Amino acid sequence: MRISFRSTAALKLRDRDAIITSMGIIFRVYGYLHPPEGYVCDVEYAPSNIFQSAIPKAFRRGVSDKTYYKFFEDEGLRFIRQKYPQYQVFHEPLQKKIVGVKKNQIKETRKPERKLQKLVKQTPADELHEALLDVLKLVTSATGLKTENFGVFGSLLHGFYHPRFSDLDFVVYGKPQLKKLREYLSEAYESANSPLKNEFEKPNVLEGKKWRFHNYSPQEFLWHQRRKLIYGVYHDAKSGRVIKVEFEPVKEWNEIRDEYSTLRKITRLGWAKALVRVTDDAEAAFMPAVYTVKTLKLSTSNNVRVKNVQRVVSYVEEFRLQAFQDETVYVEGNLEKVETDNDVFHQITLTRCPNYYEQTMKLARL
Repeated sequence: MRISFRSTAALKLRDRDAIITSMGIIFRVYGYLHPPEGYVCDVEYAPSNIFQSAIPKAFRRGVSDKTYYKFFEDEGLRFIRQKYPQYQVFHEPLQKKIVGVKKNQIKETRKPERKLQKLVKQTPADELHEALLDVLKLVTSATGLKTENFGVFGSLLHGFYHPRFSDLDFVVYGKPQLKKLREYLSEAYESANSPLKNEFEKPNVLEGKKWRFHNYSPQEFLWHQRRKLIYGVYHDAKSGRVIKVEFEPVKEWNEIRDEYSTLRKITRLGWAKALVRVTDDAEAAFMPAVYTVKTLKLSTSNNVRVKNVQRVVSYVEEFRLQAFQDETVYVEGNLEKVETDNDVFHQITLTRCPNYYEQTMKLARL
């Protein structure tokens, strides 16, 4: 789906909206904290004439047989830094350049909610399209939510999907809508008659996959993923397929606050290990996931003296919806000092870094 680019002054994007540059590189808008001149992004796909991956599952065939490759792990970061450094924005509080697209570099945008509305109005073109409509009808009928509360991302958004092999990747917009959806999914997963089941209900779901986290076991991962409820599978009677279904939370426009303009400086201090109690989980589902916490125990590296951390912030998708209010969790990650117009505090941030797989956030007692 192509959406014509309008003036940069009128451009308004949020998490999981897509940006396409003149080079044909496809970026995903990443979260809600952006400098005025552009958007912090995650690079997702590139045309095969400028990038090719050795990973078999990376190949995508688009409209008019144009081919793309998807980036995995840090492939995209290295690709941008080494070959297309112009696709970076300067993050003033961090005092460094990070992957992103300036507003004057945007050729097209694609929005998940608009693409879904287009698919809803069309006669199903194939079995995946039909399954998408069936799942959407099932969910909206049970919850009272509207199709406008949802979108699609990934291969469905960009026209890369394969009718027999692709997944159903939905966006759900808004906190109240997410709450209703999770309540329904909790019941549906337990119902013998429901075609929707929890993706992580079976212990063998990780078979054949290499586990890399050092302080987070596969068993702990499965337990946490299971209760998030946004990851399911759909038993499609029409095609005979078991299709993975994902519902990614994104904020409604009225839930988004401009925090960038009040943020002065973020300083990396070292490494921290902490036992904390979650006091507010209202932002736990989004990117980044933010948990307001009370510190119970804290140890730091580099002889840094910090009495407590006020927040845990996760840019690692595995640690979204990881803990809920009043739960006690163990956290290990990057210790940061945050300075805003009105406050100075410390936080532990989980993000892409050299010690990526040493990071963790998990319930203290499982």
